[in-house]
Amino acid sequence: MQSGQMQPLTRKELDYIADSISNEDMLIKTLAATAGATQDQAVRQLCMQQLQSHSNHMNTLTQLIQKHQQYAPTQPQ
Repeated sequence: MQSGQMQPLTRKELDYIADSISNEDMLIKTLAATAGATQDQAVRQLCMQQLQSHSNHMNTLTQLIQKHQQYAPTQPQ
């Protein structure tokens, strides 16, 4: 097997990625709510910067799942 070849993700890895996506989603929602509720422009700006960072993390995790989807074992119908 070549070292650059992708292998299917294990159930443990998939669970970890799913938990990470869930955590990123919670952080995004919390940051958006905080940014909307604060009167402090510096706090709002920091929240929006962090929101963008966590959105990027979620996109990376989602892309990882999509890239590995073709390697996932199929379930019998």
